[in-house]
Amino acid sequence: MGLKLPIPIQDLKFNIPVPYEIHVDRELLDVTKQKLALARYPEEQADFGENNWMQGAKVSRIKQLAEFWQNEYNWEQEEARLNAAFNHFLVKLDVPGYGSLVLHFTHTRSSSPNAIPLLFSHGWPGSFFEAIRIVRPLTAPENTTDPAFHFVAPSIPGFGFSPAPTKSGVGPNVVARAYKILMTEVLGYPAFVTQGGDFGSFITRSLAIQYPNIVRAQHLNMFPVPPPTLFSAPLAYLRWCFSAVTYTSFEREALRIRQNFETDQSGYLEQQKTRPQTLGFALGDSPIGLLAWFVEKFHDWGDMHEAFSDTDIITLIMMHWVQGVTPGLRFYREAFGRGMREAEKTFEVFVSAPTGVTMYAKEQLHCPRDWAAQAANIQYWKEYERGGHFSFLERPDLFVQDMRAFLSSPSVLRAILAE
Repeated sequence: MGLKLPIPIQDLKFNIPVPYEIHVDRELLDVTKQKLALARYPEEQADFGENNWMQGAKVSRIKQLAEFWQNEYNWEQEEARLNAAFNHFLVKLDVPGYGSLVLHFTHTRSSSPNAIPLLFSHGWPGSFFEAIRIVRPLTAPENTTDPAFHFVAPSIPGFGFSPAPTKSGVGPNVVARAYKILMTEVLGYPAFVTQGGDFGSFITRSLAIQYPNIVRAQHLNMFPVPPPTLFSAPLAYLRWCFSAVTYTSFEREALRIRQNFETDQSGYLEQQKTRPQTLGFALGDSPIGLLAWFVEKFHDWGDMHEAFSDTDIITLIMMHWVQGVTPGLRFYREAFGRGMREAEKTFEVFVSAPTGVTMYAKEQLHCPRDWAAQAANIQYWKEYERGGHFSFLERPDLFVQDMRAFLSSPSVLRAILAE
């Protein structure tokens, strides 16, 4: 039950993309509804109010979403929406240092002769679906003077419709190598720009570190750089020491949210980076368990909750439910576990590619600009009082606006167009 691929994986040829329309086994949909109908819920304690999520996901909200998923949600309509919004492909790649990987990716070419190739890297608990509100304005802007992009949005192996890796070792660095092959050898873009948030920020950074001549510019909406030290950035460090008077209210709130994430909201990360498979048994077999696990993140990390319809929430969850969740959890072990610190290391070196950063108030891991300047050639920086971790869905208008402004600035354009 689950993915239905247009061709057996063993029949795919290296670097030859196969177009297809996404399709999920209908048996999985039937079993999911049966499981939803048999769900057992915990009892709330009386001293936690309806809007108090300090113990985790609220029973009333999960019940409401579960009933919607069981009785109203229409996956067939969502399949049609996703197939209409994106052009879907599968491709097999031979990745240096790893071997064979199969990727699902979407590729939307602009009709503009001056369009810039843009690689969009999603994270967890997201997927390529997060791009559904930005792909058209980026590839076909209404104003012909706005920059246009050839938009490529792959799925991390094991996420969405990218088949799960059959052996370990697929972390941000291997995914970055796979994406480089996809962009240069499969799609024929000798150089390109990148965008990333969440895991996508680590993949984006890894791409720029491994291939500095190919990645011409990068934009991030999460920047988990370590704090400055007296040796790494003395002025930023001293400013941090006196932050009560030197920081703006936005910066002080950013660090409060970051500290709260690290002390109160990162338990999931410790479990997923150490024993993902054990957790996978529960979340991969129980749609209620997965629903609660994800909805807590949507609630705590999002800001403009009105931007998420119930249909959007269930579709975001379906992107992981289809493959049984475990592959996405394992990616945490590859990125943060095993003593490798693969993800963290990508923010501990300086990247010279022109970098744009958009910070939204409820993003969990953001920082002051002078922290980011330790690790990147910051050419564009924007802060917004509303918005959170899922900015592509929460504030798509502002996201598109920032991408256009950053990537059309003269200094960045020179870097993009350099031979």
